[in-house]
Amino acid sequence: MAQRDRLEDFAERIHYSDRYSDDAYEYRHVILPKPMLKLIPKDFFEADGSGVLRILKEDEWRGIGITQSLGWEHYEVHAPEPHVLLFRRAIAPQKAPQKRK
Repeated sequence: MAQRDRLEDFAERIHYSDRYSDDAYEYRHVILPKPMLKLIPKDFFEADGSGVLRILKEDEWRGIGITQSLGWEHYEVHAPEPHVLLFRRAIAPQKAPQKRK
């Protein structure tokens, strides 16, 4: 079985948190099944051998099976739990309703 197929087997076991926000961003964390880390390409990890994922580009995190709507960016990794990836996306500024004349 190809590594890509094996990654896809884990895709349905990826957990997506509820979204939460502050004034600037909407956030969510994505929890990968721990055994999935062994199938992720080695160059997706920090070069220091710590076993912590580096910040992934959108095509990379989508390539390992994470599915989200457009606009999300992987911005942080929680080192004690390398299978937890933190994502954010900017909150669009709200347009004030225009007054009718």
